[in-house]
Amino acid sequence: MAATSLAAASHCHRHHILLPARPSPGCFNLRTPNRGRICPAFPSVLCSSSSASPQPTAGGEEEAEDGEEGRGRRLSKQSSWEATDGQGDDYLYRLGKEADNMNIAVGARSGIVDDLFVGKFLGRDSDIVFDYRQKATRKFEYLQGDYYIAPAFLDKVAVHIVKNFLANNLNIKIPLILGVWGGKGQGKTFQTELIFKAMGVEPVIMSAGELESERAGEPGRLIRDRYRTASQVVQNQGKMSCLMINDLDAGLGRFGHTQMTVNNQIVVGTLMNLADNPNRVSIGQKWRESDITHRIPIIATGNDFSTLYAPLIRDGRMEKFYWQPTREDIINIVHRMYTKDGLSFEEVSSIVDTFPNQLDFYGALRSRTYDQAILQWVNDIGGYEQLGEKLLKRKNREKLPTFVPPKPTLDALIQSGNSLVEEQAFVMNSNLSKEYMKNLDD
Repeated sequence: MAATSLAAASHCHRHHILLPARPSPGCFNLRTPNRGRICPAFPSVLCSSSSASPQPTAGGEEEAEDGEEGRGRRLSKQSSWEATDGQGDDYLYRLGKEADNMNIAVGARSGIVDDLFVGKFLGRDSDIVFDYRQKATRKFEYLQGDYYIAPAFLDKVAVHIVKNFLANNLNIKIPLILGVWGGKGQGKTFQTELIFKAMGVEPVIMSAGELESERAGEPGRLIRDRYRTASQVVQNQGKMSCLMINDLDAGLGRFGHTQMTVNNQIVVGTLMNLADNPNRVSIGQKWRESDITHRIPIIATGNDFSTLYAPLIRDGRMEKFYWQPTREDIINIVHRMYTKDGLSFEEVSSIVDTFPNQLDFYGALRSRTYDQAILQWVNDIGGYEQLGEKLLKRKNREKLPTFVPPKPTLDALIQSGNSLVEEQAFVMNSNLSKEYMKNLDD
């Protein structure tokens, strides 16, 4: 009976025949859980406890070794599904873990999946908003008009970008980060965006609000992800790119008794690591020798970088640039702003001398001159009661009543400027918090 069982087992193993679920008492059981023991010659066959154990043949020695490793029955010796690398890890799992493409939002992409499965009902791609969702760069199409770029600002930003793209050809230490700092409302961000548009740079932009999260490590990973996105713009599109972080000190600065969080520390460490190793950036996959990231310059804006971690802003990692526009810069910037209003260069100079404030003041000044014209327009369309009907509930082809922009004069601008100055001074001098919270100073 034992010889008969062995012959049957050899025959079944050779031709891969699955036996019935209920074998005869003298035969063997196929993959019966928790019964019998593994047959040395046939790892996938469990012998009955009552039958004698057959001796392994010469041809079954390799399969016996596989059985000792506990791998069970293999699909094929040539199958890559069960292949392992030199360390014994699953080969396909290791490839997936090392892959630098972490994008999982790709659906049926035209040219990647057979056209039979892509279809043409909603276009060539199954995910019709894929291109918009994945767009992380900025092109500044809204910057239309003739704007003034301060020469000193242009020189500093342009030199920083060019030096980083020529880093492999220059035998010098080049800081990866350019820190543009200065007073509030001096046009740091706007001037930088104008330079990007003029140079054809397509940057990836972040704000201080993205430097904190309810999950530890998420902002640091986001910075690395945005950095690699800018690198892909250079590699895939052939365009210059950079990573810009607005108001860095607002997200990482220490003010008084501000508490330092884990994410603050991780973000600081991430920026320091990028400055030291700009070509090796990981967002979760294992390191590979071929995974080299393009060196991407980083530009950060802020008001007071002395509140940041000192090793982050040291020379060699960050180059500091203090931006304080001169009177000539301010007059040229404001004059370009009021060009459509017909103000002369002398009238603009008079306004700048009357209100020597930050640049955003002159934008607010121009906006204030529209208030009376907007109130008149509201009355023309039927009053406040008709605003919802006219602004939101109008028919598709129905146009809004024509709004005629006012022509600001020098006297009107100075009057509006005095009103803005009085309102700001009243806010600073009132200090209502001291009245509402008596123990604030204690």
